[in-house]
Amino acid sequence: MPRLLRSLAVCVITAFGSTALVAADPVSPEPILLYPDGAPGAMGSEEKDKPSIRIYAPEAAKRNGTAIVVCPGGGYSGLAIDHEGQQVGEFLRSHGITAFVLKYRLSPYRHPIPLNDVSRAIRHVRAHAGEWNIAPNRIGVMGFSAGGHLASTVSTHFDAGKPDSADQIERQSSRPDFSILCYPVISFQAPFSHKGSARNLLGENPDPELLKSLSNDTQVTEKTPPTFIFHTQEDPGVPPQNALAYYSALVEKKVPAELHIYQYGAHGVGLAIGDPVLTTWKERLIGWLQTSGLLSDVKRAEVKGKVTIDGEPLSWGTVTFTSDIPGAPVAGAIARRGAYSIPASRGPVLGVNRVTIKTMGDVQPQPTIKDAKVLSDGEIVVEVKPEGNQFNIDLKSKSR
Repeated sequence: MPRLLRSLAVCVITAFGSTALVAADPVSPEPILLYPDGAPGAMGSEEKDKPSIRIYAPEAAKRNGTAIVVCPGGGYSGLAIDHEGQQVGEFLRSHGITAFVLKYRLSPYRHPIPLNDVSRAIRHVRAHAGEWNIAPNRIGVMGFSAGGHLASTVSTHFDAGKPDSADQIERQSSRPDFSILCYPVISFQAPFSHKGSARNLLGENPDPELLKSLSNDTQVTEKTPPTFIFHTQEDPGVPPQNALAYYSALVEKKVPAELHIYQYGAHGVGLAIGDPVLTTWKERLIGWLQTSGLLSDVKRAEVKGKVTIDGEPLSWGTVTFTSDIPGAPVAGAIARRGAYSIPASRGPVLGVNRVTIKTMGDVQPQPTIKDAKVLSDGEIVVEVKPEGNQFNIDLKSKSR
């Protein structure tokens, strides 16, 4: 193919194959040094010795106040700064999220240097939250592969900051408010551990206690932040048992978590924009963020009540509460024999909500999908208050 045609083909692919990712300005933002006066423990003064963040900020009209520090992978020896960094930053800001792509220090730097760098990035974002229109209680961390190990490390090895420090950044907590782990390295001691990441981070023959401390499934507590995880079964580089181990630990400690393991997909897929199935993990993530109340500053409340049709209890159906607040979570519950209840932890947001009710029919013991139909489609409007939300809804059948 002539060079001109090859160039045109690349332009067409870029224009039409990545519309969900492309920003108006393809040039990556300028880096912001995390330590302008030199990083503690620096081995030199080259770029590799200067941890930094690049900000991918949404348009003001789309900004929702949520922020995520993104840690690209690379086995602690390199950084996949494009498909696990810049592309991710563009995707997040297309959804109103302010992304901070982190360049952390790599081998021959050893632990705790990378942990210090990601901790500093989270503190930095929190310290400048007002300046960047970010909610200080909605700052998350996201990591891919070894970057996922780093994200899970700061999620289990955080601190509250130093309140008496002269540096306002160091006064901030390093705890992320939520975590997103993408085909993460988790364990350094299990049979499925990633030996290369452990070696690059800890050197040869590390202390067994250090290996255990950085096998982050063993470090989960009740204070570990809510977590979204995705992995693939056929990942040859980092087996999915890593994701399973961390998820199991979260469940044991009753930490809110969501796990998606796709059957197919190689290691290091990033946004997986070439795979129509695997790429849906991005939509699952946005759905989790919204459902978890992480895309808006809203308060939620418990609701309960009964649904009847012509005075008779709805046999089996669903009740859904939807707010018009951008990014607000949707709350839903199963109604059995007319009764439904949604706890405040996943309840509707305060204020006006539209209620949608669907029936699954009267088939016993359990209906099939062919019995499903909508009884009300947002026609019912209620006001959810901080407490005392008892909504009894009586629908009239169309036959009357």
